[in-house]
Amino acid sequence: MPRKIAAAAVAASALAAPAVAAAHVTLQPDTAPAGAFTVLNVRVPTERDDASTVKVDVQLPHGFADASYEPRPGWTVKVTKEKLAKPVQTDDGPVDEEIRRITFTGHGAAGRIAPGQFMDFPLSVQIPGRTGDKLTFKAIQTYSDGDVVRWIGAAGSDTPAPVVEVTGRAAAPAAATPASPPRAGNDDGASKGLGIAALVVGILALVVGVGAFAMGRRRLTAA
Repeated sequence: MPRKIAAAAVAASALAAPAVAAAHVTLQPDTAPAGAFTVLNVRVPTERDDASTVKVDVQLPHGFADASYEPRPGWTVKVTKEKLAKPVQTDDGPVDEEIRRITFTGHGAAGRIAPGQFMDFPLSVQIPGRTGDKLTFKAIQTYSDGDVVRWIGAAGSDTPAPVVEVTGRAAAPAAATPASPPRAGNDDGASKGLGIAALVVGILALVVGVGAFAMGRRRLTAA
């Protein structure tokens, strides 16, 4: 019996492991094209049964000159910037600071992520780096009882940091090729020929009619 109980416990642990792994703080999507303007969702699940998430602190990797967030009822947001050692030239002019940290703090009943729930905190950003780079976003999750979970570890650890892999740049949309004007074909030539022939026939008919009319008047005059 003890062996059977131990085996059942091991099996139950194996089944529970994927559920725990899926409860990590992540970024969705976890891939994005270099240089693309996109929305990254900081997905925060509450994996505790006896406490709610009330604060999420996200540290951005270097290279994010700007970032905007979507407000959430019951949550305040603090954006922390850092001066660059060397300004970066962009299409909008020189940039001398970057976004280094974004902190979401809950207030009241609406500012909580209850057990069994998750919440997305969308960030609109431009993806820095080159193809193959892995952007690491360290995150610190605070619970209502004061417990803190630091999602700053390596991939495969118990508390891995959220990572976004940089892919190749999205292909620019191809320019539309202007439509060529219709070319005159044999049908157009035939139509023009028929039109000219009809015109000639009409002129001849008119000449004949005028001649007949003139001859008729002459006869009437002679009579």
